[in-house]
Amino acid sequence: MSSTCCSTTTERAGGATFKGNKMTLIGPALAAGMPAPDFQVLNQDLTLLTLAQLKGKPVLISVVPSLDTGICDAQTRRFNEEAAKLPAIQIVTISMDLPFAQKRWCGAAGIDKVKVASDHREASFGKAYGTLIKELRLLARAIFLVDSSGILRYVEYVPEVATHPNYDAALAAARQVK
Repeated sequence: MSSTCCSTTTERAGGATFKGNKMTLIGPALAAGMPAPDFQVLNQDLTLLTLAQLKGKPVLISVVPSLDTGICDAQTRRFNEEAAKLPAIQIVTISMDLPFAQKRWCGAAGIDKVKVASDHREASFGKAYGTLIKELRLLARAIFLVDSSGILRYVEYVPEVATHPNYDAALAAARQVK
């Protein structure tokens, strides 16, 4: 794949590692307190999903490289289980998997409480949230919590893509956000 596949103004060399190898993240390093950027991803029925469509309730965004890997599978299943305990929070998982593959995986895994969307088409989410891995054209593992007014209240970029996020910290923040 060409190294110019994902050109944008911000590149963060060594922004994450994948199995110990340094990776370049495309997009800004966001932080709690900043406005959450809008994005366009695809629902499993190929309709657009944007952050603007989710406004009104807090949104926990769980970012994974691919649902067909062990940690991504576990992360998505964990947030699907936790969703029942967080009825005031919308939970969305975003990956670069094709919508058809996501739909098949969700059906097989029994994922029914979180929305799963694809950033494969334009990498709009990855570029806006600084999670697009230039070398792999996958998303780096991360968690973002956006409050009902569109402000980021929790941000976690997992330094090593092949490790779990801090579920406890993200869920504690989700329980307190409005």
